[in-house]
Amino acid sequence: MAANHNNNKLKWNRNVWLLVIGIIFISSTLRSPLTSVGPIISYIRDGLHISNVLAGFITTIPLLAFAIISPIAPKISRRFGIERTLLFSTVLLAVGIVIRSLGTTFLLLLGTALIGMAIAFGNVLLPSLIKLKFPLQVGILTGIFTVSMNLSASLAAGISYPLAGKGFGWQGALGIWFILAIIAIIVWLPQIRKPKLEVKTAAPAKQEHFSIWKSPLTWTVTLSMGLQSLIFYTTAAWIPEMLQSQGMSPSKAGWMFSFMQFSQLPATFIIPIIAGRKKDQRPFVAVYGVLYLVGFGGILAGWTSLTVLWMILLGLAGGASFGLAMMFFSLRTRTAYEAAELSGTAQSFGYLLAAIGPVLFGFIHDASGSWTTASLLFLITAILLIATAMHAAKDSYVSPER
Repeated sequence: MAANHNNNKLKWNRNVWLLVIGIIFISSTLRSPLTSVGPIISYIRDGLHISNVLAGFITTIPLLAFAIISPIAPKISRRFGIERTLLFSTVLLAVGIVIRSLGTTFLLLLGTALIGMAIAFGNVLLPSLIKLKFPLQVGILTGIFTVSMNLSASLAAGISYPLAGKGFGWQGALGIWFILAIIAIIVWLPQIRKPKLEVKTAAPAKQEHFSIWKSPLTWTVTLSMGLQSLIFYTTAAWIPEMLQSQGMSPSKAGWMFSFMQFSQLPATFIIPIIAGRKKDQRPFVAVYGVLYLVGFGGILAGWTSLTVLWMILLGLAGGASFGLAMMFFSLRTRTAYEAAELSGTAQSFGYLLAAIGPVLFGFIHDASGSWTTASLLFLITAILLIATAMHAAKDSYVSPER
């Protein structure tokens, strides 16, 4: 193992650094193939002559794949080991990226489904791997994990449109992320040469008979995961258009959303590190709750002169809520096995809930004919997130004390 469980200090030798670098590259593949789609959806729609409904469904497919695969991922990793499972899933990701870029509607949908399945494994297993290999450094490793995800996501969102418009086309703009997947595979290969370490070795036999589904804490962790994801994917789908309805140009509205994305980065790194040192994380929930309410309140009020401020507040809130949601998988469990089970459950139901958000928001807008009515959903969701996360942030565990 890369981590010495018997000492308080981690020995940062070559093997540990290789593992950390591998985690960084695997993490960087978990959002970039998804966020590269939105900015070029018009190129894809026009190139394949598909409807807006089908074009919108492209962004929903990965979320549905997350919901289906997430509870299966821990079971597969227990059979083959976390390291091998992550390698197989990254290979599947690379294959999905190639298939998605071949230029037909069927292959676009098939490749997108494969990408969603592959990413689901990384979403679930990386927090468990961090708890297993770095039990005393969970905070900083989770911070590295989340920053790598969000930085690559922001980069992909920023460069996909220029790439598509400068000779690469939508196929090239989506296919270029195959390179990152291949690099991640190469960097991860040293982990496969080590003896297989299964998640179940970290849990006593009697713990395996306890169902985390019986714990109310499991469901508040799940709801907080789902609600923060719902906010993220709904803002990604609709915030630019809301800003345009308030008189902002499409280009400026796009930059405002990109600014919100980059504002997430400090919080996604710092919050897991600080939260990992505390037994009770409720003060962090209170802070990001206020940021959400003020940010969405400012947009709802139509104070466009302060849009940059609203984007910063929402970015910080989103980064903090995501980072804390990822930390709950480790903080609220006793073993890496439980962390994988909780991660799988929370992400399965959580991403299913998140998939409803953009559709529900659009339906409310169409039914009411008003962005004001629709945007109230943001405030309601933020309040529900605060309530559930407050319970999830208490110093407790999903399983009874041994």
